[in-house]
Amino acid sequence: MNNERAKDIIRGFLSPAGIAINGNKPWDIQVRNDAFYSRLLAGGSLAAGESYMDGWWDVDKLDEFFCRLLKANLYDKLALNLPAKLAALYARLVNRQTVRRAHKVAETHYNLGNDFYRAMLGKRMTYTCAYWKNARNLDDAEEAKLELVCRKLQLKPGMSVVEFGCGWGSFAKYAAENYGVKVLGVNIAEEQVKLGRELCRGLPVELRVQDYREVQGQFDRVVSIGIMEHVGPKNYVTYMKEAARCLRDDGIAFIHTICQNTTDYHCDPWFDRYIFPNAVTPSMQLLSAAMEGHFVMEDCHNIGPHYDPTLIAWYDNLTRAWPTLKDKYGERFYRMMKYYLLSSAGCFRSRSSQVVQIVMTKPGKVQPDCRMNVRPGGQKPAREEPVLERR
Repeated sequence: MNNERAKDIIRGFLSPAGIAINGNKPWDIQVRNDAFYSRLLAGGSLAAGESYMDGWWDVDKLDEFFCRLLKANLYDKLALNLPAKLAALYARLVNRQTVRRAHKVAETHYNLGNDFYRAMLGKRMTYTCAYWKNARNLDDAEEAKLELVCRKLQLKPGMSVVEFGCGWGSFAKYAAENYGVKVLGVNIAEEQVKLGRELCRGLPVELRVQDYREVQGQFDRVVSIGIMEHVGPKNYVTYMKEAARCLRDDGIAFIHTICQNTTDYHCDPWFDRYIFPNAVTPSMQLLSAAMEGHFVMEDCHNIGPHYDPTLIAWYDNLTRAWPTLKDKYGERFYRMMKYYLLSSAGCFRSRSSQVVQIVMTKPGKVQPDCRMNVRPGGQKPAREEPVLERR
């Protein structure tokens, strides 16, 4: 197919979203290489991301471009080529998140470099959706999210907590400092654990390089903040079994995860190759089915709209810090991260994905008290909201 014919097809494809080729709106696509059109038709969403990384096209407002594309229900059509269909079939048949395969995402993404993540994230190194209600900046929003999680868990001094997928230990550090609990955090990303141990030094916090399926013992609370995306559909029941095994009978379990609106079993091809290998965001249908017989869902809180400003704040931090990072990481890496952060912001702005916080207890337990939680020492938290709040 010649480039002009391919260009006409792409123009018609983008038109329902109000996106023009080489137009003057900030969300209009600016094509730098005419071979882009044929490449996109042949390679779908993977080619879209790779050609952006190669500088073949640009958009002033990449986040708004994706928001419009997703609101018009067009983006999924980019992933309907044969390789993507075969990848989806493979994900249905094979467990891509076994203990052995789980390490690939750490090698590809989470072990990129602590200097990079320190530059991009806020001071608490929280690489999940922040909570912007009453927050003035990213640091405030990160702390507000950690406070919200602690209060939903109804932590008390001396409690034992295990965190599946602890990142750099931001939750463990906050919970230990502010609520007097002892935390075991496990994570398969060695670089994160290495820095996390430094950040948590002197606190009753232990961070291990370990898969969540290998944790032994029982705890008052079981927490995961941002690892369900890496657990995989074939392991959701396993996750619930492991969480229930590790939780004392009168305890509370908590999940914070990105959640897609419809059930799927595979990730976008570009994200799978460059950002989160073997990842897939769960649906509420699959999560609730996996809970059966193991947990009662006490509360489900959707904070998805808070992820758009979080991603934009990360992108702004990265842009400001890039002059000090570019010699190490290179321009193609920067365009990759820009594509990831801003396309994700557009995704949450369009409401195509959500972020849910789920509070669970074992069957037969008395429902957790929904009244105000109180900090150790009798001081009420700064943000007086119900523990199991709904917005």
